[in-house]
Amino acid sequence: DPKQYVVIPAHTRLLHKTLNEKQAAIRKRLVELGYNRHTIRGRVAVVTSGVAAAYVQEVLPDDVSLAIIGAYPIDEEWLKSFVDRHEKVLVIEELAPVVEEAVRQVATETEISGKMTGAVPYEGELTPATVAAAMQDAGITPTVVFPGAAPVPGVPPRPPILCAGCMHRSTFYAMKRVFRDGIFPSDIGCYTLGLQLGAVDTTICMGASITVGSGIARSGEKRPVVCTIGDSTFLHTGIPGLLNAVYNGADMVVVILDNRITAMTGHQPNPVTGVTATGVESVPVSLDAICRSCGVSWVETVDPYDMPLLLETFRQAKERRGVRVIISKQPCVITARRAGIRRKPYVVLPERCTGCGVCRSFGCPAIAFDEDLAMITDLCAGCGVCADICPSGAIVREGRG
Repeated sequence: DPKQYVVIPAHTRLLHKTLNEKQAAIRKRLVELGYNRHTIRGRVAVVTSGVAAAYVQEVLPDDVSLAIIGAYPIDEEWLKSFVDRHEKVLVIEELAPVVEEAVRQVATETEISGKMTGAVPYEGELTPATVAAAMQDAGITPTVVFPGAAPVPGVPPRPPILCAGCMHRSTFYAMKRVFRDGIFPSDIGCYTLGLQLGAVDTTICMGASITVGSGIARSGEKRPVVCTIGDSTFLHTGIPGLLNAVYNGADMVVVILDNRITAMTGHQPNPVTGVTATGVESVPVSLDAICRSCGVSWVETVDPYDMPLLLETFRQAKERRGVRVIISKQPCVITARRAGIRRKPYVVLPERCTGCGVCRSFGCPAIAFDEDLAMITDLCAGCGVCADICPSGAIVREGRG
């Protein structure tokens, strides 16, 4: 039926009217089906929705009424009948006070508290502990009180870092070495942790690395712009940005971090892997071909474990103008291990190590220092990049010392 599925203005005006006419019946039906439900237990109540409802039920005492909003739209008459039966109502919900505003609209004499009164925090995620604290502030005694957690004294902080042997680290290292004064827009993925290496200046949303970089490059900024984006993110939202950058004549380098997987969200396959999420073989797409089809004339694919070649590739990109693409390609170390790839680890020869700290600046968690000398721990994945950057040749593959 084109009048239902072809949403031109002439059709949508009628469809909008029909949609509005359905709302009253939907409100009633959601109550009948139990999506929106309540239990009367006393003169004080909590109204909640979403994941917050699970937290509330963990700590709610037996003498406090409960209303759960499981779906929209809300039946105002149903909600009003619940609210008006109570002296006080606390509204607990994530994000903006949408439910609270609905409660306030139907309330007559009932005292309402929630985000709008400061009883429930606007910022941060709710937890059973924050919900229990909000109840206490509102005069409701929770069944469980959570003591405040304090860090154990003397334990060093452990921020999230890239894995030992991660191909992103060597790419960032080379990028920073060549483009010392560069601007580095980045994207959503494991590689956002490049922030700790000074290689990420912006991360806004998926695909924004190329578009932000293109905008900066076209703004009159004189410093070089080098953006980074993962293979799956590039396929998801990066291609239009690349096409736009080429079309508008941006002068920038795009680095595609191709670790052959969607690592951050659980190692799902993507169109470059040659297999679907159900394990069915598929045709692997070529990132090189996609970039060239977008109009990029200079596209280079490089192994990030080959540091001399990686540095030289970045230097070549620096000497050129226009949009240049470097595809840094090496499987994620986790998926490589799962596939049975085992590389011999590296060791430090103490007699050669000068303690200069160059390897430590690389930021690999497998590199440690003991009495001012470097050492390599069992975390080593055998990528060998530290051996390439060691100025004294003190790092060698195990068995070759």
